[in-house]
Amino acid sequence: MSAPATPDIPRRRAVIIGGGLAAMLTARVLSEVTDVLLIERDVLPEGPESRTGLPQARHTHLLWSGGADAIEGLLPGTAKELDAVDAHRIPLTTGMVALSPQGWYRRWAESHYAITCSRDLLDWVIRQRVLREAGNRITVMERTSVVGLTGTSAMVTGVTIRREDTGEEDTLLADLVVDASGRASRTPQWLATLGVQAPAVREVDSGLVYASRLYQAPDELPADWPIINVQANPRGDGPGQGGVITLLEGGRWLVTLHGTRGGQPTKDADDFPRFARKLRHPIIAELINKATPLSPVSVTHMTANRRHFYEKATLPDNLLVIGDALASYNPTYGHGMSVAAQGAVILRETIQGYGWGSPDLARRVQKAIAKPVSTAWTFATGTDVFYAGATDTGPTVGERLAAAFVDRLSYTATGSGPIARALTDVMTLRLGPARLARLGVLTRAVVGPVKPALGEPPLTSEERAAVGL
Repeated sequence: MSAPATPDIPRRRAVIIGGGLAAMLTARVLSEVTDVLLIERDVLPEGPESRTGLPQARHTHLLWSGGADAIEGLLPGTAKELDAVDAHRIPLTTGMVALSPQGWYRRWAESHYAITCSRDLLDWVIRQRVLREAGNRITVMERTSVVGLTGTSAMVTGVTIRREDTGEEDTLLADLVVDASGRASRTPQWLATLGVQAPAVREVDSGLVYASRLYQAPDELPADWPIINVQANPRGDGPGQGGVITLLEGGRWLVTLHGTRGGQPTKDADDFPRFARKLRHPIIAELINKATPLSPVSVTHMTANRRHFYEKATLPDNLLVIGDALASYNPTYGHGMSVAAQGAVILRETIQGYGWGSPDLARRVQKAIAKPVSTAWTFATGTDVFYAGATDTGPTVGERLAAAFVDRLSYTATGSGPIARALTDVMTLRLGPARLARLGVLTRAVVGPVKPALGEPPLTSEERAAVGL
């Protein structure tokens, strides 16, 4: 006997705007409790290939251990899949050679790690895992744009979409709308249409320009080749200039150089090694001189730090803003992906604690994810805010105090293992800023470094021999 007919009632569902890493991890969580419609204006590649909506993928990205652990919790086995496709797990601080404004860091015993690989590869691995495990609970609508929110100032009920191939518009109802559309988010304008005041915004724009190029690393490179990081000095004479070398799959290096107003790199391939030579130490120039260029130089100006304080705004119910749509950072600190992953974990924990569909669910999540956002924001703006023209009014009192404290810790970390580990605890987003307020940390910061400053980069004899230095 056939089942009786049921009324045509729309199934409960969530709509996610965007198809990047933050959107996919959020979709993974929501697919555990409801159907998910993921709205993406581009066509998502079938393999580890670049896509139009992610031009920043050509530049250096790091996945800190705090973010990698969060992803592993959401998608167990991801670390093994990344290892199988030649991503690299870099121990910290053993696997990093870094020149801070206060001097060279020593390579202290391993306590954390970072994952390095191309952004296209990382996104592809995670996208495949999410869609495979969620089955038909996630539907991806490609070549489709969201053009507005539906509902009232009290409650969002869905979105209005436009299909790019036909130009047709439609309305999709939803129990939750998540904006994961990135830096180009239009949520502030959509809120204004609903009669909702947009949240306060803080922008710190040092005028930083990124220039990146792929190289084939020298032959016989040690398998545990370190990250090379020459940081800019915001309090030095002239513009801030720095650079990073990270190891990608296939034995390649991704080299990213950056400079602020008056000292920005260009897309000129001949200028690339000259710019590297002008950094505070010539190690990056010396290393790329031993490597083979594989690509032209890619340049981006999209490096401003911008934070929307949605957690302090009076938003309509059923609306959540995450990822770069919430806060975007200077990419040199590599926090964006890790914050997105931790935000997805917070979403899952909040749903488990209060229940899917519970009152004020989106507001609870919005407030909770402000914690990792604030940590990343402090690191990103603590340096950038001191460059000329970064803000209209200059650093706030709070930013000056925070920067002075971090400067002292960074100086102490050049010669103190415990302080280096404490800073790494927070930098990798394993722990929150309260880690740095412990009595032992404060006491050591007052004392300062217990080992003398290093005069040269702390490369091992094997590393020096491999690249002929």
